[in-house]
Amino acid sequence: MPISKAVIPAAGLGTRFLPATKAMPKEMLPVVDKPAIQYVVEEAVSAGLHDVLMITGRNKNALENHFDRATELEAQLLRKGDKRRLQEVELSNHLANMHYVRQGDPLGLGHAVLRAQMHVGKEAFAVLLGDDLIDERDVLLQRMIDIHDQHGTNVVALMEVDPALAHLYGVATIDKTEHDDVVRVTGLVEKPAPGTAPSNLAVIGRYVLQPDVFPVLEATTAGSGGEIQLTDALNTMAATQIGGGVLGVIFRGRRYDTGDRLDYLKAIVQIAATREDLGPDLMAWLKDFVAKA
Repeated sequence: MPISKAVIPAAGLGTRFLPATKAMPKEMLPVVDKPAIQYVVEEAVSAGLHDVLMITGRNKNALENHFDRATELEAQLLRKGDKRRLQEVELSNHLANMHYVRQGDPLGLGHAVLRAQMHVGKEAFAVLLGDDLIDERDVLLQRMIDIHDQHGTNVVALMEVDPALAHLYGVATIDKTEHDDVVRVTGLVEKPAPGTAPSNLAVIGRYVLQPDVFPVLEATTAGSGGEIQLTDALNTMAATQIGGGVLGVIFRGRRYDTGDRLDYLKAIVQIAATREDLGPDLMAWLKDFVAKA
């Protein structure tokens, strides 16, 4: 059965961005002129996933509002004849078939994914984390779906990182395959102690999962940070070949991390610099600013 469902965990408190996230979900922080979460939904849709389930929490109503109609705003833009902005506002209304469920207790990423079980059922599905934005010019999710369709297995996205930073990620032990960008994952460890990581291949926020992951998550006990870790469940599946085991797609394209303040600022600059309407003026200003700094 073709994959059609995407799950986007969005229940985090966004404490790194306080006080900005005191009353606004971190997923709604703007990256240039769109909230970060819209980039993620657009990526899912571009890969053919039009059924999107968002795992939310308290004070996340702005997420639902963003992907719903803003009738008064649309009417005002229509009266003004501002067709361009009207189209931009209406775009998020029709991107995907949006569904929402609350996580309840903040028990970790694995628990958030488990909350999708009733919606996903017995189908394979994708998980996209909102902290990682993938440049629309680079193909990742579609490649992962293709690998899943060929092998009928779980697929995780991997990226080479500085070994000194590997302890900040889930890290994979791998065997090579006949494809340069595809590896067999034999083990996964979440945030290994500094200097103990088995490789420099870190898991980034894209997964294509078999429904077999749900009973494994139900049996997974709290791990790093006292939370139920998706990485731990996938480590079990890699070791036991449940759901066909785990393959990894090594991504060598452009990824923008919005997980902390500095990386968020870098992401805004990098994305704005690629825009025809903003890039030339921004780059000219940046050169002048850096020269005078």
